[in-house]
Amino acid sequence: MPAHRHRSGTTRRSHSPKRFSALGILLAAFSLLLALPAQAADIPARGSAHLGMGVVAHDGQGGTPATGDATQTEGVDVSSHQGNVAWATLWGSGVKWAYTKATEGTYYTNPYFAQQYNGSYNVGMIRGAYHFATPDTTTGATQANYFVDHGGGWSKDGRTLPGVLDIEWNPYGASCYGKTQSAMVSWISSFLTQYKARTGRDAVIYTATSWWTECTGNYAGFATANPLWVARYATAVGTLPAGWSYYTMWQYTSSGPTVGDHDKFNGALDRVVALANG
Repeated sequence: MPAHRHRSGTTRRSHSPKRFSALGILLAAFSLLLALPAQAADIPARGSAHLGMGVVAHDGQGGTPATGDATQTEGVDVSSHQGNVAWATLWGSGVKWAYTKATEGTYYTNPYFAQQYNGSYNVGMIRGAYHFATPDTTTGATQANYFVDHGGGWSKDGRTLPGVLDIEWNPYGASCYGKTQSAMVSWISSFLTQYKARTGRDAVIYTATSWWTECTGNYAGFATANPLWVARYATAVGTLPAGWSYYTMWQYTSSGPTVGDHDKFNGALDRVVALANG
C-alpha cells in the first residue's frame, strides 16, 4: 500500500500538552486578575496618606472662599507627596504658617520632613507638625509617643504650633478603621492625653464634620480643650462638629497655588502667634 504524504513534504506536528497547559494557566491567572474588585488596585501604599486625602471623594468640592479677609491668615499643609517645597515662593504669596506631616501610625516618617519643617521656619513662617492617625494599627498613646519622638514635639519659641492629630477617612480600608463610635472616641482620647503629657500642649484635631459624625457619633467632649482644624472644600466652612462653636483653622482647598493644600487661620497673624505660644 502506498504511503500517504502530507502536502509540500511537510510532517504534521502534534501540539504539546505542556504548551496548552502553560497557556491555560496564564489565561486562568488573567481571568482572576480581571475578577479582582476594582478598589483593590486603588488602595494606596501605607505611609502615603496626607491631610485631607479623602475630602473630595467623600464630601466633594464647591469653590473657594473670598480672598483678602484681613481677619484670616493664609497657611499651607504639606507631606512627602509635595517633595521639596518652594517656601520662599509661598512666603512671597502671603502664606504665613505651615504644617508638615511628620508621621503615620508607628511605621512611617516623612522623608522630606526636615526640608519642609525647617524650610518653612527659615523663611519666617510659624510652623507645626501633624500625625496621620491609623487607629486600626496601634493604640492612641503609642502613636502619640511615636509622633513626639519623630518631629511632633513643641517648644515655646513663638514659632512652633502645637501638634495636630489628623483623624479622617481610612485610605487603606473601612472609613472608621473597624472601630465603633465609642471605641474611636476612646482611641482619640488616648492620643490626646498622651500628647499633652509629653508636650504640655493640647493637640489640634483635624477632621471633617461628616467623618466625625459617622465615626465618633458627633462626640462633643474634646471641644473645650482641643482647637479644631476643619476640612471643607467650599466657599463657606459649613456645619462644624458638635461642641465647637468656631474653627481655629480651615482647610479650604487641595488645588491652591504652589502647593495644593491651602488653609485659613481664623484670626490675624497675632492669633497664630498666640496659639504657638500657648
